[in-house]
Amino acid sequence: MTRSIPLPTRDGISPNAIFLPPGPWPTVLDFFVERFFEVDALRWRERMAKGEVVDADGTVMTPQSPYRAGMRVYYYREIENELQVPFVESILFEDEHLLIADKPHFLPTAPSGRYLKETLISRLKHKLGMDQLVPLHRLDRETAGLLMVSKNAATRDAYHSLFRENRLEKTYETIAPYKPDMVFPLTYRSRIVEADEFYRRREVPGEANAVTQIDLIEQRGSMARYRLQPVTGKTHQLRVHMSALGMPIRNDPYYPEQKGWRGDDFSHPLQLLARTLEFVDPVSGEARCFESRQALMPEWWSDSHE
Repeated sequence: MTRSIPLPTRDGISPNAIFLPPGPWPTVLDFFVERFFEVDALRWRERMAKGEVVDADGTVMTPQSPYRAGMRVYYYREIENELQVPFVESILFEDEHLLIADKPHFLPTAPSGRYLKETLISRLKHKLGMDQLVPLHRLDRETAGLLMVSKNAATRDAYHSLFRENRLEKTYETIAPYKPDMVFPLTYRSRIVEADEFYRRREVPGEANAVTQIDLIEQRGSMARYRLQPVTGKTHQLRVHMSALGMPIRNDPYYPEQKGWRGDDFSHPLQLLARTLEFVDPVSGEARCFESRQALMPEWWSDSHE
């Protein structure tokens, strides 16, 4: 059963919800000011006055609303001066159940951290007027290419089963250093876990939980274009594996780590592209094959560019 949300999607942004924990706060306002200290009391008062903070029944919270532990409260998250991503997504396929989007570099998949409106899902919700869009998987913000989006909650699990049961073939392309001593194709396996540093992952000894098939497409000087096929789907798997092999992906700010640069330079897109998706549609039974219209940048093959 789908929960009714008492605040509508606004400009492609769904409201956030929070359960109020046990605590000493006299009012809901007191809790929000302490919990979300980056937003001052005046701004919360303004949101409440506009009816943008409500309980599960849709009752508008006021600055005097008493605090009750266990209450579910809905509100709109806002980000001041959100970074504008000057690249546009496209839709390659759409039916009543599924949407295939072609995501540009630098655009996050869904709202998180310092990105809210400038995300693929928020843009699509706003553009199409559809509140129920849910990404079936994720692409890193820095990665471009194909992404599957569910439009229909009733069939969503059928599409999720493609990932659970490994019945979907994903192919990526990347530009990275050429290693003449490597023999391709090769299969690389390792164990990947969270690193101590925020966002990053690292390899550790132990049973492999990440497997990638790598093949050489073409070589130009000291750089090459590779085809990557992830057998598993660990976060940052392709980036970690290519770096571990001594072939870090061109313009990757994290593997190996580039101090002081976190991938916000739009002239340095990560040279990683989710190129193709192939699967048998679990609803229609049709064979599906999609190819990204995004492109890696050949000028970044230049050995002299820094």
